[in-house]
Amino acid sequence: MVKLNVQNTDLKKAGLKITLPRMKILQILETAGDRHMSAEDIYRILIESGDDIGLATVYRVLTQFEESKLVVRHHFSDNHSVFELDTGFHHDHLVCVECGDVKEFTDALIEKRQCKVAEKAGFAMTDHSLNIYGVCHPCQTSAVL
Repeated sequence: MVKLNVQNTDLKKAGLKITLPRMKILQILETAGDRHMSAEDIYRILIESGDDIGLATVYRVLTQFEESKLVVRHHFSDNHSVFELDTGFHHDHLVCVECGDVKEFTDALIEKRQCKVAEKAGFAMTDHSLNIYGVCHPCQTSAVL
C-alpha cells in the first residue's frame, strides 16, 4: 500500500477547515496501514488516547472526508462500513467471511481482463472494484481443530 502523509494542506485543498478532530482522525487512518477501519474502531482509539471526540463527530468527519475524496468507504459486510485513505493507488480486496479480515492485492492480469470485458460490452469504464469473499487460512485452520 502506498503511504500518504496527510498534511494541513490536504484538508485545505479538500475545502475543509483544519480542526483537531479532523487532524486526529486523519492521523489514525494514516497510521492504520493496510487496515480498513470502521468509525467505531477510530472512536475506540480516540477514547483510549484520552481524546474527547464523540462517535457522531467521527461519523460526520468520515462522511466529509469521503465527499472530499480523502477516504474511500467500503461495504464488505451488511450494514458495516470501513474506511481507508484514498491514496490514488488502485487495489482489490480479499475478505474473510469468518473473521472479517481484509487483504489488499493487485493483479495486472485481472485489471487487463476487466478492461477487455468492459470494452467488449461497449462500456466506457470509469471505475471498478473487486472484492473476493472466502475464508482466510487462519480461519480454515481453526475450523479444522
